Amino acid sequence: MKKILIVEDEKSLRGVLSAKFIKRGFNVKVAKNGQEGLTVFKKFLPDLILLDIVMPIMDGLTMLKLLRQDPLGEKVPVIILTNLSEADKTAEALERGVFEYLIKSNWKLDEVVKLVNTRLEKK
Repeated sequence: MKKILIVEDEKSLRGVLSAKFIKRGFNVKVAKNGQEGLTVFKKFLPDLILLDIVMPIMDGLTMLKLLRQDPLGEKVPVIILTNLSEADKTAEALERGVFEYLIKSNWKLDEVVKLVNTRLEKK
């Protein structure tokens, strides 16, 4: 069973994503900010992380930076799922080795699930 960590501060989206992936047979853990995401990551060691950027306490790019400094996290596939479409944020995320940078409003949940499956098949 593949493990996914969803790091998203928006409770309703976190719940919908979690339910969708659980229904598809994934083992899912969630976190509501980057700090919590790092803690959950170290205990759970997911196969893939869905990561929002704009969050309280610790944003997604800071989490990504710290994740990549950890030997356990330097190669974990990360998909950014955010409302932020600023070019400099996109470039920074891509420099840190994210698999994909998705703007939430441009994607349907089934497409996100398909993208996750595609990425995990390559792993």
